[in-house]
Amino acid sequence: MTPNAKLLVLAIAAQVLLTLIILLLMGRERVPRVKSGEIAVADIAVDRTAYPLRARLLSNSFDNQFQLPVLFYLATILTLVCTSTSWIELVLAWLFVALRYAHAFVHVTTNRVYRRFALYTAGLAVLALLWLWLVLRLLVLTPSV
Repeated sequence: MTPNAKLLVLAIAAQVLLTLIILLLMGRERVPRVKSGEIAVADIAVDRTAYPLRARLLSNSFDNQFQLPVLFYLATILTLVCTSTSWIELVLAWLFVALRYAHAFVHVTTNRVYRRFALYTAGLAVLALLWLWLVLRLLVLTPSV
């Protein structure tokens, strides 16, 4: 595996780590409340409104890690399988991951919607560029066998 490919795998791992961190934080908010009886299981069986705000923010942020990042995982794995990893894929991948960390931080702290939306949109733009570059590279720039 080339050094660039290893750095791309690290970007994937960093995104996975973000998802796991949010999951652990969400568990720390939810589980003690249910175990202590503060929140009845029946009250959370269908929706999350019984949880306090922080737990709901973490839950929403966790759910959000299975939206755009799914397309990120697909693009990066496709890069690893089909091409050699260039600096363009690396920069775009790490920029996307950095924006996801920033988005998650805003989501679970201040939850300033306009700031969160700006970070989400920036991540979407970076992801779109990654996909555009990947398709261009695979279908146009890579010589046929």
